[in-house]
Amino acid sequence: MTTRAEVAAMIDHTLLKPESTAADVVNLVEEAKGLGVLAVCVSPNMLPLQNTGDLVVATVCGFPSGAHQPEVKAAEAAQAARNGAAEVDMVVNLALVKTGQWDAVEADIRGVVDAAAGALVKVIIESAALTDEEIVHACGRAEAAGAHFVKTSTGFHPAGGASAHAVALMRQTVGDRLGVKASGGIRTPEAAAEMIAAGASRLGLSGSAAVLAGF
Repeated sequence: MTTRAEVAAMIDHTLLKPESTAADVVNLVEEAKGLGVLAVCVSPNMLPLQNTGDLVVATVCGFPSGAHQPEVKAAEAAQAARNGAAEVDMVVNLALVKTGQWDAVEADIRGVVDAAAGALVKVIIESAALTDEEIVHACGRAEAAGAHFVKTSTGFHPAGGASAHAVALMRQTVGDRLGVKASGGIRTPEAAAEMIAAGASRLGLSGSAAVLAGF
């Protein structure tokens, strides 16, 4: 049985709604500290954050579509690192994934890894929009490009968010070499437990308090 403290240590407490204000982010940080979670994840325009205590600061890159020029993603990652982000969650170029342009997918990811100046990079593959074969290939290219995590979803794609099947397939593909972050639509303790059982080592949650209450 996973304990509350163990689950809290996996959580990126997340606020990525476009209309979120600076005051909302201050509240997020305070709530995160009270919950004892690992990290907060906010939009890049909200950096740098203040009074974060022991929290890890994460942000997003090429979000939410991934349909940005590689140079723009790299510049965004570099700016985020300068503004205090220790982790950067980037979105793959889904058009390149869907058309099997795997070298270009890898180059896009590597550009962010290189630009992130040592920040940990999580690669959002938008698994609900992919076939199993595409999930495996995307994870393999993320690893080859030097990324540290693969992540299921932005939470903004109409195809949906995380699934235990995708998490298990991602974990099977990367083994213990990379982290696997489940994100998108995880709103109950049961859903979180299912993702952890499938192999998730990190959870992206906006409703962290409700999930943790179940542990």
